[in-house]
Amino acid sequence: MAQRKAYPLRLDPALFDKIEMLAGIELRSTNAEIEALLVEALRARGVRVDAPPPVRRGRPRKQEGE
Repeated sequence: MAQRKAYPLRLDPALFDKIEMLAGIELRSTNAEIEALLVEALRARGVRVDAPPPVRRGRPRKQEGE
């Protein structure tokens, strides 16, 4: 899986509160909501954004013979 880039982001507290509110409505983390908003804004400006590979969740499958 590709590594994700960490970046410290300073936001106005009022803006952050609105993003947290939207994240709650969308059932996302605040970080995932910020990422979704950035992708949406880039697409609106005509910048192509490739979807990241899906994250595998849950337990790994059992190997044969286990």
